[in-house]
Amino acid sequence: MHQLGPPVQIAYAVPDVRVFAARWAEATGAGPFFVRDHIELTEVSSRGRTAEFDHSSAYGQWGSVMLELVQVHTPAPNIVTDVLGDRPTGLHHLAFWVQDLNAAVADLAAHGHHEALRATTAGGVTFRFVDATRSLGHMIELYEPTERLRAFYALVAAAAANWDGHEPVRTL
Repeated sequence: MHQLGPPVQIAYAVPDVRVFAARWAEATGAGPFFVRDHIELTEVSSRGRTAEFDHSSAYGQWGSVMLELVQVHTPAPNIVTDVLGDRPTGLHHLAFWVQDLNAAVADLAAHGHHEALRATTAGGVTFRFVDATRSLGHMIELYEPTERLRAFYALVAAAAANWDGHEPVRTL
């Protein structure tokens, strides 16, 4: 099976990204969080069919890993209810960088972990969710480490480096 290495992000589904970002910052020291509302996607398919994935996310640093809080605006069933059912919050996915997105998805599928969602952002970043809920209890998110994506991760990490707790929730 494809070796993914360490995760670059851990993500929780939440009912309100701003409220939960403030809670996470206070409870764990993670942050500051950068919120993107209604992230524009140019292509979305779920389990092989055209789909919607309207979501907002808050991104903060939590030690050596990025923490994403995801609020889904698309009615159920959706990629979050696939994992959490009726629960309003919980672990949704771990994200990994892979050098070849298609090869990684194909290898995971060959081992029983099938693609649940494929999407591309308006900025050109393609990401895929692979369903590992039966074996791991969450989705796996995969994307290639493009220059744009590496720069975003660096921005979030740099903001956390000397953060004093002021302004824990910021809008991008």
